[in-house]
Amino acid sequence: MANNLFGGLGGLMKGLGAMGSSDDPDMKIMSLQGEINDLKQKELETYAEIGKKAVEIDSAKYSDMIDRLRLIQSNIQQTEAKLSDLQAAKEAAEKAKNEEKAQRTCPSCGHENPEGVKFCQECGSRVGEAGKPICPSCGAQNPPGTKFCGECGTRISEA
Repeated sequence: MANNLFGGLGGLMKGLGAMGSSDDPDMKIMSLQGEINDLKQKELETYAEIGKKAVEIDSAKYSDMIDRLRLIQSNIQQTEAKLSDLQAAKEAAEKAKNEEKAQRTCPSCGHENPEGVKFCQECGSRVGEAGKPICPSCGAQNPPGTKFCGECGTRISEA
């Protein structure tokens, strides 16, 4: 993990080193640290490549490591599934929040009213009318009669 962090920063440090004075010892140090991190990352990638080829040649010799690798791969799949579920739940919550906000926003003047208000506190128009289309894709509210969302361009079905 630390190698990934520093490996990613290596390119940044080299970029910063290129912008600074070539005589500045701090810039030279940062540039060389970045170069070392890049080389260490390449070394790790080469070791991984050697390991893959060794397993292809004689997998029985490395069966305990292969089992460990399969367990890690299974854990990766489970964690990716959890991440996907969490992202979907977040998107659903954001969509519900946008829809609720749209119900409180005045279709005439755009004022956001408090929950439970039936008429706009700014202009007196009815709030939460069905005539104000909400984008099915991004949840953005659009003016009445809109055929395409002004935020994302998705076609809005006419009710």
